[in-house]
Amino acid sequence: MSALDAMRRRRSWSKVTDEAPDHAELVRLVSAAGRVADHSSLEPWRLIELRGDDRRVLGRAIHAAEKKDGESTKPLRAPLLIAVVARIRKSDKVPDWEQEAVASGVAHALSLVLDEAGWGVIWRTGRYTRSKAVKKAHGLKKRERLMGWLYVGGKPASTERTGHRRSVDGAKFLSGMPSAE
Repeated sequence: MSALDAMRRRRSWSKVTDEAPDHAELVRLVSAAGRVADHSSLEPWRLIELRGDDRRVLGRAIHAAEKKDGESTKPLRAPLLIAVVARIRKSDKVPDWEQEAVASGVAHALSLVLDEAGWGVIWRTGRYTRSKAVKKAHGLKKRERLMGWLYVGGKPASTERTGHRRSVDGAKFLSGMPSAE
């Protein structure tokens, strides 16, 4: 499949099965996704693999962030969650926002290669991504920012989507430089 085909086929899978790629497959896919454009090769990102009870730890942290007792069941919606972390490096050349963009690029590229490998993926965020409880649960350091999680699992056969997602009209979003007057 070409990159163009992968982009055209991309869609979010809000419901997935209990299957997920194993660690070895995930490492192979992360190696490919990490090839995004990266000004000064700072590699300002890392990923955290959450499986099994790790998801319950996250559920408790989400509820703590929301000042609730117990644990959120949101992280249990997929067998594998991949936390996307921007590791902001001090740089005179590369601003913080650009480093977050690199981390986001890795997440998007990873969602594409996961989809191509047959896995269902959805990128989830929430106001609690910047909360102390959730940061602590992930072991984030001072200059690290949680960008959200890729929820990954098998694509359910009974609800397999066919056809293509609505196309984007490129002409609507592409313009030339305004003429100087």
